[in-house]
Amino acid sequence: MQQYNIVCLAGDGIGPEIVASAKQVLAAVQTRFDFAIAWQDFAFGGAGIDVYGEPFAAPVQAAIKDCDAVFLGSVGGPKWDNAAQRPEQGLLALRKALDVFANVRPLKVSGALLQHSPIKPEIVDGTDLVIVRELSGGAYFGEPRHLGEQEALDSITYTVVQIDRVLHYAFRLAQTRRKKLVSVDKANVLASSKLWRQSVQIVAADYPEVQVSHEYVDAMAMHLVTRPADFDVIVTENLFGDILSDEASVLGGSLGVLASASFNAQGPYLYEPAHGSAPDIAGKGIANPIATILSAAMMLRHSLGQSVAAEAIEAAVEKMMQSNRLTGDVNKTNTLSAAECPAELSRQLQRGTHQEQFIRQTLGQTCHCRAWRGLAITVYRPAFNPRSDDAAGF
Repeated sequence: MQQYNIVCLAGDGIGPEIVASAKQVLAAVQTRFDFAIAWQDFAFGGAGIDVYGEPFAAPVQAAIKDCDAVFLGSVGGPKWDNAAQRPEQGLLALRKALDVFANVRPLKVSGALLQHSPIKPEIVDGTDLVIVRELSGGAYFGEPRHLGEQEALDSITYTVVQIDRVLHYAFRLAQTRRKKLVSVDKANVLASSKLWRQSVQIVAADYPEVQVSHEYVDAMAMHLVTRPADFDVIVTENLFGDILSDEASVLGGSLGVLASASFNAQGPYLYEPAHGSAPDIAGKGIANPIATILSAAMMLRHSLGQSVAAEAIEAAVEKMMQSNRLTGDVNKTNTLSAAECPAELSRQLQRGTHQEQFIRQTLGQTCHCRAWRGLAITVYRPAFNPRSDDAAGF
């Protein structure tokens, strides 16, 4: 039996609840598909401050150097607003330590979610896009920075290397999809965006089959809610990507259904839901675990090579959505509790379906090769050999 080593950082707020739900679903697929996950659980973020005195402590730093993937819940909360180090600083430090540079957030609005979207069905129907957010530079990491009593300073800093590597990732992803890419910047104002746009124009020459367009971030914010189905792959810098991906989540009715994965050149990769810690609903049993469960499916596919198991989870989630039994953030009438959601998914996974047989015939036996690492690439330009099971799910 194949065994995988996963570092688990449940974090703060609803983090422990949604991670527990994902673990329950993963336990079901482990039994069904004959593999095992060995969890290494650590306090992180605000919980790390409480346990270790810092959000990203030495035991966590050591553990992520020898694991197959890092699975994260959420961080932050008002309890640590005045702490010497905020929980969010731990998250930024984790991303830096892993050198993850491409945050990938897929969003496909299925028929099951159309009725729950605040956007008109005729606008949102057919939406199938991926937002690729640069994760290693920009305002979140820029120096110098300063906070005074009467003034403050932040810096947006980017290098060509940082920009190019995420652009190559996004272009390669577009090659596996509808071959459309839109780059989002603010090149009419910001020097960093001018460099970004110049880099896009240079890198695009390597991918002549991909249709490239440019949008200013303010225009893109409008287009996302007026014509979202027009977009395929959206690539942008760190701050813009953070905002736009949260905005895009409303298309599916809730931030609670948006999964996320962050890739580097070698692994391990980082998996987490796109939403925050929601401390106001922590412990109430109403948190939506779907984004975390779908992030776990991404982990199975891209870090563990368990594509069939990932397909099974995604199919079970889709079936549950089609039944219109969802948590209260999406469906106000036929509501599932946070505990009922993973329990229902686990029952479906343990039963198995004819679809599983079809998936096995289509994809072959589960791939245990760890050498292949999703679509994560370096700044170099090696030949890309897309595989049907690798590209699926984006």
